[in-house]
Amino acid sequence: MNYNIRGCSFGELVEIITENFREPDPELFALAKESAFAHYQGRVFIRGLVEVSNYCRNDCFYCGIRRSNLRLARYRLSPEVILACIENGYDLGLRSFVMQGGEDPGLSDELMTDIIREFRRRFVDASLTLSLGETSRDVYRAFFEAGADRYLLRHETAGKAHYDRLHPPEMDFDARVRCLYDLKEIGFQTGAGFMVGAPFQTVEDLARDLLFLKELEPHMVGLGPYLSQEDTPFAAYPSGGVRESLVMLALAKLMLPKAMFPATTALVTLMKGDRKPAFEVGANVVMPNISPLDTRGLYTLYDGKVSTGAESAEGLAFLTKQIEDAGYVAEFSRGDHVDYAN
Repeated sequence: MNYNIRGCSFGELVEIITENFREPDPELFALAKESAFAHYQGRVFIRGLVEVSNYCRNDCFYCGIRRSNLRLARYRLSPEVILACIENGYDLGLRSFVMQGGEDPGLSDELMTDIIREFRRRFVDASLTLSLGETSRDVYRAFFEAGADRYLLRHETAGKAHYDRLHPPEMDFDARVRCLYDLKEIGFQTGAGFMVGAPFQTVEDLARDLLFLKELEPHMVGLGPYLSQEDTPFAAYPSGGVRESLVMLALAKLMLPKAMFPATTALVTLMKGDRKPAFEVGANVVMPNISPLDTRGLYTLYDGKVSTGAESAEGLAFLTKQIEDAGYVAEFSRGDHVDYAN
């Protein structure tokens, strides 16, 4: 089979995905692993994750922190707590951090800018990734100028019709795409991403995702299985699978050889904590949770999310050993995309 993925047509991608969903090709996985080693030499980058808030103004049909979920206990970390979490991770040796949250009006643009500025003042040699959803180009620029390095905004699906079936009418696919291009133009190391096995998803939708990644050329791709959540309209819809997620990860790696790919928590949840299969097809980022212990169980994007053991700051030594036992190098540096690395 032709795995010159960047040169494939839409129809060829549909055929490749279909065949590998039926029976994954060991050659595909081997090529993805080879590509990861060529650019990152077997290093797996560790980023400390702080989930800053589970308030969200959006009502995405698949997400457990959607605004209509009245059963969820909400929380919002103060600037002092956010920075204390990062300081704890910094003391443990981490030099790469992620602030992730819903689109929370209570964390104003001005407040977030101040937090980013204070992060940059305190942690001069560390990198900061934001994952806070859609906002204006001016606000993104303010975040960048305050000292944020990266921004992850998953596009979720590259087909407008499919996007509309996953989101309420007030959310707009074109606005999401525009945000991603704004982020790149401002200078962020930009991340996109999509779900595998989402409700109503077809193989054609997944082929569109790959072509969208080729067009956008993001620096990071957050790619993992759709997992259902009991308090959403899609609660009864079956979750995505490990095999399909690994196939799409490998294909996306061949489409974007230099991009960084996390072994997402959703994928690790399905694999019961085993990250090695994700590493073997190109994943090279892990994000242990360094949020306060009493909030980790409240950031419920989906059911069964793991946030303890190797997924947590407390399990950092175990995570490091897991990476090394799999034949990789645990990397505690800033973890920049290869084109940005010093």
